[in-house]
Order: sequence, then structure tokens, then C-alpha cells
Amino acid sequence: KETDALEYLNLVKLQFGDSPEIYNKFLDIMKDFKSHTIDTQKVIERVSRLFAGHQPLILGFNTFLPAGYKIEVRTPAQQPGGGKKAAAGSKKAQAPEFDHAYSYVSKIKQRFSPQQ
Repeated sequence: KETDALEYLNLVKLQFGDSPEIYNKFLDIMKDFKSHTIDTQKVIERVSRLFAGHQPLILGFNTFLPAGYKIEVRTPAQQPGGGKKAAAGSKKAQAPEFDHAYSYVSKIKQRFSPQQ
């Protein structure tokens, strides 16, 4: 699990390489949680807001949540007032980002998987 956490941190750092303040805010959220300044629900709220528009990061964070907690991401079509146009526009804008994140995670899994 520690390896998963380091991989996730690297993914966050890679995703926001041009915005280190987002990575630092994420670390602050984790520090607040560890020091019991905020609870799990607050962590979920803050991480969801911080990573808005970065669905793979939000969903990937579920790995670290305690049993009974899960972040679910709604597509614009699932949002109240969201229509097909909004969903299609968002999908096109997020596709390269998602593909890059998926590729990165796949490479990490291959590198750390047990050799057969």
C-alpha cells in the first residue's frame, strides 16, 4: 500500500507539474487529515474540489479511503441541467488527459508487477 501511495503522489505531481501549488495543497490536505484536523468526509470534499476535472486522480484516490467511503464522479450529463452537448465537450477536453494518466499508471503497474 505504501508503494501505491508513492505511485499516486508521483501521478499527482506529474499531472500538475506546471501547477506545483495544487500538489502542495494536496499534501496539506493529507497533513491535516493525519493530524486529525479534518475527517475523512472533509478529505473527500477537498480532494474532489482540488482535482476537479481530473477524473482519474479523483477515482484513484478511492484506493486510500477507509471502507465505507467512496468518491463518485458524475459526468456533465449526469449533473442536473447537464446535456449531451456538455458531456461531449467535456469528454473531448478530458480524453488526452485521461489517456496520459491511464498510460502512466499502466507503465507503473508493469514496472512493479512481480516478474513471472
